[in-house]
Amino acid sequence: MKTVLRALLVIGLTVNAGFAQAPFFQDKTITVVLGGPPAGSADLRTRAVVNILRKHIPGNPTIVIQHMGGGGGRQAANHVYKVAKPDGLTLGSMGAALVANAVLGEPGVQYDIDKFIYLGTPDSLQHYLFITHGDAGFNSLEKLRAASNVRIAAQSVGHPIYITGRVFAYMLGLKEPKFVVGFTGPEIDVALAQREADGRVSTGDSLIRRNRDWLDKGLVDVHASIEIPKGERHPRFTHVPELGSFAKSDRERKMVEMFRAFRIAGQNFFLPPGVPKDRVQILADAMRKTLSDPEFLKEYQKLSGEAASPLAAEALEKVIKELPRDANVVELFNKLAGADPLPGR
Repeated sequence: MKTVLRALLVIGLTVNAGFAQAPFFQDKTITVVLGGPPAGSADLRTRAVVNILRKHIPGNPTIVIQHMGGGGGRQAANHVYKVAKPDGLTLGSMGAALVANAVLGEPGVQYDIDKFIYLGTPDSLQHYLFITHGDAGFNSLEKLRAASNVRIAAQSVGHPIYITGRVFAYMLGLKEPKFVVGFTGPEIDVALAQREADGRVSTGDSLIRRNRDWLDKGLVDVHASIEIPKGERHPRFTHVPELGSFAKSDRERKMVEMFRAFRIAGQNFFLPPGVPKDRVQILADAMRKTLSDPEFLKEYQKLSGEAASPLAAEALEKVIKELPRDANVVELFNKLAGADPLPGR
């Protein structure tokens, strides 16, 4: 009889131990709240991560994406910060606006970027270029600066390409540039080719991928670049001056560094404050494995058309913590991001 009882006790302890060791995320559903619409670039970047993340989380939970694009992503960030339970089952995914909106004091921000728990980003590296069409005749910085009313094309006021164009125009010292908006990205190329605009901002990879002949045939002049992160030069444009070298004051230097930090944040993944440390560790480890997984790198390239440039949780958190937040720097950036004439230097 005692032998039977001992056997039953061992079986009971074994079963209980099995239940205790079951991964927390097993049979659970993780919701990724995405600050953007379906089928957009943010959606494609997020899906590339989500498609691989599941296999690296112990228990292989179901992962679903919930689109919440109101307020330029602010609704999604506010939801993760204020509404979502801090149980590890709700993640946020949002582009650089997550950080920029908070630092720049945009209305409707109800979250604290220093209290989010960051897991990493799949895209931290970028090389923005300021180019003009060869027919405009601005084949040197001196000629570009001497001209008035240079027409710079962009999507819309407030769009990242618009803001980046304004930052270039300000730092390069252009005279009363005109910002022509209302285009899609590909339409800007057409506007430039048809001489409806003189210049635009493009990324190095996009320019090579879509308009390699412009470079090969010398149809455009490349005037300056922004290295993101600093020191990470594009191999095709090593001769192009870096925008930070045009800074005339500490304020301008910090403004460029602020711009860099906004972009480095990329399509970042984050948790609400208060998630238990063990669950944070599980998700951070899973994200780290995902971002280095060859399958993810292929998936990201396939969906987004870009090469991934991952940044792990610790590095991303450091970038956000150290970005300049001086009131006078924020004031300058807000002026550049708006629709009024560029401020004087």
